[in-house]
Amino acid sequence: MPVDFLIIGKTGWIGPKLAALVESRGLTYEYAEFRMENREAVLEALDRIQPKRVLNSGGVTGRPNVDWCETHRQETIRANVTGTLNLLDCCAIKGIHVTNFATGCIYHYDEGDFKPTREGGRAFTESDPPNFTGSFYSKTKAMVQELIIEFPNVLHLRLRMPVSDDLHHRNLITKITGYEKVVNIPNSMSILTELLPVAVDMSLRDLTGMYNFCNPGAICHNEVLDLYREFIDPEFKYQNFSLEEQEKVISAPRSNCELDASKLIKANPGAEINDIQLAMRKVFERMKINLGK
Repeated sequence: MPVDFLIIGKTGWIGPKLAALVESRGLTYEYAEFRMENREAVLEALDRIQPKRVLNSGGVTGRPNVDWCETHRQETIRANVTGTLNLLDCCAIKGIHVTNFATGCIYHYDEGDFKPTREGGRAFTESDPPNFTGSFYSKTKAMVQELIIEFPNVLHLRLRMPVSDDLHHRNLITKITGYEKVVNIPNSMSILTELLPVAVDMSLRDLTGMYNFCNPGAICHNEVLDLYREFIDPEFKYQNFSLEEQEKVISAPRSNCELDASKLIKANPGAEINDIQLAMRKVFERMKINLGK
């Protein structure tokens, strides 16, 4: 019997969250057991499972961070380029809609128009070409995006610095609270509690095209850590350092940017997608309750 969703990313962070959302709506799903670059396995699974839709949260970001991709380039290409394109092509052949969870870490502030909006600049829209290839991870994501948008069956969602209500090791909050020092630059962020239900809705509506999949506005790491201290750990302390100082302790530069979420908001009237400042405060309110259980 056909299932409503085939979910790719069973062992990841977002995949199980999507599965829980789908199940809570009384819809059916199966996890993919194949590697995306294995064309025969992908086609066999699509024929056998007969999913109405695919949610793809697969791929590699590196462990413990994207620096891993600098020294594992073939593995990164295999998953993020070859595998992704193979999956989308197989689904296109079968006429299956795919929601592809991607990244907005393909942009970086510059000395021109693309400064933080709080400094009078403008945010990056879906039509702006990528301007950041400082890391190999971002380079592969920028390259493959140019091909992904040619598939008419694909909804391409670009997340940034995802945040959840728990302290999962992939959560941005968990990452930066573990750093000795952080840079204090405004960035777009994606609050998963608010946005993942929207992704499922968009899939069910068969929307396609590219969307910046983040909350409106930008927030600095200091503002996030101040909320962490307010809600979770009153004794928490942190220090800042510059981008130049950061580059001395990492293998590859990091993307810092603000994405324009207006297209996402317009496509989802009535959805609860709060400005990032309010959305982040709500995250910590829920986190405090969750940690107290």
